[in-house]
Amino acid sequence: MDLTTIIGLVIGLGALIGGYMWDGGHISALIVPSAMLIIFGGTAGAIAISFPMSRLKEIGKALGMAFKETKRDPAVIIDELVDMATIARREGVLALEQRAQEHPNSFLRDGLMMVVDGTDPELTRQILELEMDALETHHEGWAKIFEAAGGFAPSMGIIGTVMGLIHVLGNLADPGSLGPAIAVAFTATLYGVSSANVLYLPIANKIKIRSKEQISEMELMLEGILALQAGENPQLIQKKLKSFLHQDHKKTEGDAGGEEI
Repeated sequence: MDLTTIIGLVIGLGALIGGYMWDGGHISALIVPSAMLIIFGGTAGAIAISFPMSRLKEIGKALGMAFKETKRDPAVIIDELVDMATIARREGVLALEQRAQEHPNSFLRDGLMMVVDGTDPELTRQILELEMDALETHHEGWAKIFEAAGGFAPSMGIIGTVMGLIHVLGNLADPGSLGPAIAVAFTATLYGVSSANVLYLPIANKIKIRSKEQISEMELMLEGILALQAGENPQLIQKKLKSFLHQDHKKTEGDAGGEEI
């Protein structure tokens, strides 16, 4: 599990509930089943209308991408590619066939097999880039589901609040019940806004970041495969691929500096 996602969710919800209780509020006042039904049920319905079933079936995989941390070590991949480049330069690319077939990474395995089969370098690049583009588009589709939920939830909260106020205004004969009834009505807005900003939108952002990490790793593999196929010097290949490590570091710093809190 990705501890940062879990910890962030706990901190976010804990801060909201803790701040409310700090001022003397009771947590039982925040539990309103009717508001939950309107917000979460309404958001789920809007998402079902917005996206095809083929994409909705993959919500579990999208959540897995956000909550499960995949260990990536580009340095290990670089060392492996340099080692294979050394073998290919000394014994020829056919010497990599068995190693390529048994490699656990499907992207790298496919690329190496194309090299072993003598595929044209430009065609190899095109095929692998198409695979990367398809995966990136797939991940974007997952993120859009949660971005849409983050847009629908606050609107559903407003709808729930209006419905609650309609109920309040229909029972003005009992002034003593107006305060609690209005408080319950506004709970719907709380659910909608908080779920969007603590749950849906952060999950969409995490999916995007995970996708960038995976695509960056695939770009590194692609350059290594093409350099190996071209018979470049293993030391030069290592130097070229290590530049990806610096690029990723710069991208991370740039993303962090450009975000607003």
